[in-house]
This record gives sequence, C-alpha cells and structure tokens, in this order.
Amino acid sequence: MEKIHITVPIIVEGRYDKAKLANITDAVIIPTNGFGIFKNTEKTALIRRLGKNGIILLCDSDGAGGLIRSHLKGCLNGIKVYNIYTEQIKGKEKRKSAPSKEGFLGVEGISDSSIRELLEKLLTTHPEIGGETNEPTSPKTPITKTDLYEWKLTGFPDSTSRRNKLCAALGLPRDMTPNAMLAALNMISSRDEAEELCRSSD
Repeated sequence: MEKIHITVPIIVEGRYDKAKLANITDAVIIPTNGFGIFKNTEKTALIRRLGKNGIILLCDSDGAGGLIRSHLKGCLNGIKVYNIYTEQIKGKEKRKSAPSKEGFLGVEGISDSSIRELLEKLLTTHPEIGGETNEPTSPKTPITKTDLYEWKLTGFPDSTSRRNKLCAALGLPRDMTPNAMLAALNMISSRDEAEELCRSSD
C-alpha cells in the first residue's frame, strides 16, 4: 500500500513506534525515547529546527504520553502543533511480557489501518501538510562517520569549532556530539550540501 505523503515531522515516543509509522508514511519520524526528551536539549533543538513548518504529535494515549505531549508543546512555542490521538484500547504489545502501567496499547500496538485513518483525517482537515507527492527518486546517499572525519568534523584539534560552524549554518544547536550531529545531518541535509558547507569554511 502506498505510503501517506506528509511534509512535517511526526514525533513519537519510541523506536518501535517509529518503525510502525515508517511503514505507513514517508514523513520524518523522530522518537523522544520516552521521558529522555525532558533532558535532551539537542533533540529538542533538532525537533524545533525540523518542525519550523509544523509538527505532528502522536504519543501513547496514557498518562505518560500525556506528560510527554505536554512537555513538547511547552518547548514548541510559536510552532504549529497538530495533535492526533489513538483510541485507548486495553491490551499489550506482542513483544512485551506485561501490559503498560495503565493497561493500554501504545502506538506500536495500534493497527496500521487505524493509524492510517488518523493521518488521512488529519490531512483532510489540514491539506497544507500533505503537499504534492513527487515521483519516486533514488534514495539519497547517507552521511557517515567516515564523512565527518574526512570533512575534519571529528578527529582533529579544531573539529569542535568546525562542527559549531556547520551547526550555525544549518540552524542546529552548538556543541552537538558527533553522533547527534550525524543523525541531524541525515535528517535535514544532503551529503553534497553538507560537504559544500564544510569545504567553504576551510
């Protein structure tokens, strides 16, 4: 079945939620790693950077999900937030030995058809986040740790300074770790663009 085209990022709680959504939509999907987002300033800044045109929040429909959703909304002042909610269904995910504290299925346990319906309803109300579906293109070349080294973003005395310059050029927070920066670059930049920015700063 064709993936739903969405132009704004979707925020979910965990990697299993991300895997679920990746089968349904071509949107950028960012997991909060549960409550880890509360102290992760790098990821919060990345979410703000990627969500400049809007963000979809799809957290679990339980107390913990509500807290994460509330925290994110507080961090996203000035950004359009599209809240969608799954139905509260009793049960547990197959991979878990016991249900969650409140006994409801998380996003990963909700059927694909239900999530697809939620996204389609959202697009009906807000067609501006659907955009135009482009013709299929070749997957972009990922940026790797080897690239970071070749661009002198790691392994050199001035690597931290170089990373900060690139972050400033791309609207990312300063002092990102190499791993965090690598993940961010692969979300917001092409390999050619990142390389050109690095070369131009030499």
